[in-house]
Amino acid sequence: MASFMERGQAAVQQKNFAAAAECFGKALAESPKDPQIAACLGQSLCWLGDRDAGLKYLRLSGQWLLKKAKKSRDTGLALDLADQLQHWSDYDGALELCKQAVQIAPNHVRGFQLLALSHSRLNQKKPALAAAKQALKLVPDNPMLTILVATLEISDGQYQPARERLAKALSHPLLKPEEKFRAHKEMARLLDRLGEFSQVFAHLRPAADIAPQLVEVKRQDATLVPTMLADYKTAYTRDLLGRWAGREFPADLPPPVFVLGFMRTGTTLTQEVLGTHPDLFVADETDLIAATVKELRRVNPQSTRQTELLAGLDWDGVLHLRRFYWDRARALFGDRIGTKHLLDKTTMNSIDLGFINAIFPDAKLVFLLRDPRDVCLSCFMQTMVPTPSTVPLLTWLGTARFYGQVMDWWLTVKPMLTMDFVELRYEDAVFDFEATFRRVFSLIGLDWNPAVAEFHQRAAGKYIASPSYEQVAQPLYSSSVGRWRHYADEFAEIEAELKPFLAALGYD
Repeated sequence: MASFMERGQAAVQQKNFAAAAECFGKALAESPKDPQIAACLGQSLCWLGDRDAGLKYLRLSGQWLLKKAKKSRDTGLALDLADQLQHWSDYDGALELCKQAVQIAPNHVRGFQLLALSHSRLNQKKPALAAAKQALKLVPDNPMLTILVATLEISDGQYQPARERLAKALSHPLLKPEEKFRAHKEMARLLDRLGEFSQVFAHLRPAADIAPQLVEVKRQDATLVPTMLADYKTAYTRDLLGRWAGREFPADLPPPVFVLGFMRTGTTLTQEVLGTHPDLFVADETDLIAATVKELRRVNPQSTRQTELLAGLDWDGVLHLRRFYWDRARALFGDRIGTKHLLDKTTMNSIDLGFINAIFPDAKLVFLLRDPRDVCLSCFMQTMVPTPSTVPLLTWLGTARFYGQVMDWWLTVKPMLTMDFVELRYEDAVFDFEATFRRVFSLIGLDWNPAVAEFHQRAAGKYIASPSYEQVAQPLYSSSVGRWRHYADEFAEIEAELKPFLAALGYD
């Protein structure tokens, strides 16, 4: 008969994580302090959405692995565990593991590399740069580590050494596509900060040409989201969106507050400002809505169209999906939500606005707007993890078209929403902070709290999922407003794509 460990591994292969967690739990009871079993149990719990419990076992496994490493001087498995913690966004846990690992094995390059990443994602710039430099010292000719050090130097304002490192990396004769892509992106970011605007697109365009060669990019379906949005535009109706509006929902299944928009419109800034209020709890870039959409498909697999599935729901089905959402939220955050308002900021849930309104017709929505030209410039310049929602941003024209597809959906669905909402302009947040956010707090039903103006102090030193984690750890600055004007000539290529939205959103 197979052991509990073997049965758990078989369940993982079948993606039955509930069964896997049960088997690994029994295996751990039989073999306490086995780091492999504890890691498997932790991973399974995280996949189930029980992140707090899962991280507890992953951290425990890491400590057991460190004890073994102190004897063997081999930190490889402990660093693998740190990598897992980073995957689940536990950069604090990964940081503690890496700190101990580099003391045990000070010549292990990967230890310093993971240590640098942990410090960086916690907005700890100086120690991140020191760790990356130590890694590079061990392998001086490594292009990726050279680029990493340059990236951290840019964040720390050390522009000249960063420029020299990136130039050195780009001159490397055997640079891999991933390394060349990243070096061009970072050089563009650096030149933008130096004000050498005429040279920026000379690096962004080669990066765009390289992008299709990247393995992770090849795995994505760039047509997935545009196809969905085209369907939603015609299939969602006012009646479907408002089918359950006006009904009274159970008190234990309250509506969240949603912060949505397009990427780089200020959703993370808004999250950090609102999250400073003591009566709000922020869920930052989670899969709560994505998992609930998946649950809709699981309970009713007869159709693949979201609108048909929603039209077939009865009252019990709606309550089931709300309960599923809240069960997952409470598993993810434990008792930390308490009686606070849950603020769900997952920017590109904008795509699922129809689903959100159908299930939470009583929710509050903050939708972010920003000058489309600044949005597209910022998206094209940003390096993002490849997903179906980010691969369209790898080219200049693709960025503008994808922006247009998402915002066309917003303009279509907006008049049909039953949710109370405000449109928050990024520019208003920058130039008229208090009045703008007073309006948002009024929508939510909360009193103004002057402490929210110090949001950047709270953001410094903590993990923020968005690529803009570095910017929101600073006081508000206005240099990003109208930034597109430095690149006005480049907009001729995408003018036709953006013109309708400049007019519709009041930016013409």
